[in-house]
Amino acid sequence: MDISKLTTKELQALLKRVPKEISKRKQQEKSKLIDHIAQIASEHGYSLKDLIGKAPRSVKSKKARRRKPVAVKYRHPEQPNLTWTGRGRKPHWVTKWLDEGKRLEMLAV
Repeated sequence: MDISKLTTKELQALLKRVPKEISKRKQQEKSKLIDHIAQIASEHGYSLKDLIGKAPRSVKSKKARRRKPVAVKYRHPEQPNLTWTGRGRKPHWVTKWLDEGKRLEMLAV
């Protein structure tokens, strides 16, 4: 393919399609390789699971894993929409509350 004859617009369209095509082909190659390795293992009387055990989680799947929400531990008595789990940095309203000489225990849920 001679890209020197393409217009700028055509080159930009091509540029958008290339990463998708590369990703698609990598996945196809990976699947083909896994099938090939499974076939070789099968010829020797094993399954992939027999040889490698449980597959480790990929980095991507760890990131995609959702965390359970943390329960609220503190709530403002006059504005119930202001809450804090007690984790991380203290919200401004909690700092203000403590600066007024009030105790954190007074906000406990």
